[in-house]
Amino acid sequence: MELTRFFVARFLVAAVFLFWICPSSGGAEPLSDPFPQEAAAYWISVDGEPRWARHADRSLPPASLTKLMTALLVLEHGQLQQVVSISAAAANETGSRLGLQAGLKMRAAELLAAMVLKSANDACHALAEQVGASEQNFVDLMNRRARALGLQDTHFTNACGHDHPKHRSSARDLARLAEFVLQRPEFARLVAQVEMTLTDASTRRRYAIANGNELVGRYPGAIGVKTGFTRQAGKCVIALVERDKRRVLLVLLNAPERWWTATAMLDRALVKTSRSEPASLRSKQSPFTIAPSPAGGGGLGRGIPLGREQGERETGMPVEQVRPIAK
Repeated sequence: MELTRFFVARFLVAAVFLFWICPSSGGAEPLSDPFPQEAAAYWISVDGEPRWARHADRSLPPASLTKLMTALLVLEHGQLQQVVSISAAAANETGSRLGLQAGLKMRAAELLAAMVLKSANDACHALAEQVGASEQNFVDLMNRRARALGLQDTHFTNACGHDHPKHRSSARDLARLAEFVLQRPEFARLVAQVEMTLTDASTRRRYAIANGNELVGRYPGAIGVKTGFTRQAGKCVIALVERDKRRVLLVLLNAPERWWTATAMLDRALVKTSRSEPASLRSKQSPFTIAPSPAGGGGLGRGIPLGREQGERETGMPVEQVRPIAK
């Protein structure tokens, strides 16, 4: 009897200890969701700490936010000065593109800029082939890297973000991926650019491109990161703002009023010191606080408020390409 009591007592002590060090996930305090109607999923962190979230682990189509992983692998591969020959498969990519022709040559660094800023799928495909020898091999590398980064809700089927039933990610995973790739100084500098001019290595033709992230150059402190859009994914964005010694990272998936929602969320995150719910998102004012462009105005007019969403073509949409600048 004494021996039985001894083992029962040991069992109860062990059970209490395990309960203490391994609390159930249900006992954790959930993040506040003050924007329940604005996006299918979102994630906001302030100074590296989670602030608000909705369906952060829901697996959804990420559209061209996929290109963050493509960019990461390209940067890890290096050889950005290597001249890449555009294949027929890359030239035939659909959606947003630079308009590269098969056989044309361009440095990897400029293809990277076209992919990140313009979301050019022809440039994206060419980079995937440069690093992986084929897009499928590159996709295998993407999924291997996703597992290494602990992206549990992420799986890729293509390099550029085209819709596919098994091409998925989550707001939390994309936030983690963004934070990781932003540690690369060359990527952080690139996503903060308002506009760039690229030159191919074959004809020396120049291509003027603008950052598809409408926050950069308009919203004070915005320094990245990436937009995405497909019919299934809807309007997506990863935004990074640094202002007044605060750093806010926002991931929005399928947000119909992407820029209105992003600016309202960022405004609140930049001023809130608690997790209390913000006031209504809706405002009669423009979603952008007017900020002067780096060139002091002119250029692409980034100091002008955008107003409501404009048409967008990225993955899976009719072809849009950049017109070369005449020599």
